[in-house]
Amino acid sequence: METITLKHADVEKRIQIGLSGWGDHDDIYPKGTKTADKLKGYSSRFPIVELDTSFYAIPSPDRMGKWSEQTPGSFGFIVKAYQGMTGHARGKTPFPDTKSMFQAFRESAVELQKAGKLKAVLFQYPPWFGCERKHVEILRRTREWMDGFPLALEFRHQSWFDGDMKDKTLAFMREEGWIHSICDEPQSGEGSVPTILEPTREDFTLVRLHGRNASGWYSSGQPNWREVRYLYRYNEQELLEWKENIIKLLESTQNCWIVFNNNSGGDAADNALQLMEILGMKLPEMPELPPDQLSLFED
Repeated sequence: METITLKHADVEKRIQIGLSGWGDHDDIYPKGTKTADKLKGYSSRFPIVELDTSFYAIPSPDRMGKWSEQTPGSFGFIVKAYQGMTGHARGKTPFPDTKSMFQAFRESAVELQKAGKLKAVLFQYPPWFGCERKHVEILRRTREWMDGFPLALEFRHQSWFDGDMKDKTLAFMREEGWIHSICDEPQSGEGSVPTILEPTREDFTLVRLHGRNASGWYSSGQPNWREVRYLYRYNEQELLEWKENIIKLLESTQNCWIVFNNNSGGDAADNALQLMEILGMKLPEMPELPPDQLSLFED
């Protein structure tokens, strides 16, 4: 594969590539690595991670502090907002009211913020969160209740970007200070959004690569949804296209974080390394790689 170098002397600082979670990527750890040691191993190879466990339950401040202690000073966390904060939760949450839920999350996330390791809190809204006035008000309230934290915003309903709504949505995000979470995902009707290559802040932009498995995109609720929804491996041409997309983004944003979320088949780490190579970035040392990955590290 030909190495393509960006025309930026500080490319390693401006682009950071990581994965969603650190527990599902067996190929990046020496055989026999204990679960408790995986974050330390992960953070020695990648500069950022998307903390997705916080979507299912708000971690205690003590746990957040311990995760921070296990990582280098330059490491960064993109923390996914708890499901009750984005309307995903079904049934009751373990909080007396919504404000208390947000406060508990703040007390947790601030542990990373104090250590200088909180890149952003990611608010990913569900497919039924369409472009409606009541939802705009929820976004404003969320921004108010999360004041002081860097926030990234990702939609899953096409109405936010339909026609002239695209410009209005992006203008709203700029006014409110949201980091645009740009998606690469299957184009499967109103429950997915197109890739909109427009940053909404000059300092940071987030890109999340979910894969393009159209047939598995609406598998949520099925027993095996984790196994199929993000089952996709980006090919070389698709990653080369993303190299061009990243160059475009860096024309109007200082830093770009790229998170691979195509975890269902164990492809995220391999694709992250491929993109790093395409971008001419320094590759991390990896343990006992299978034969089909060795080409990534050959001169």
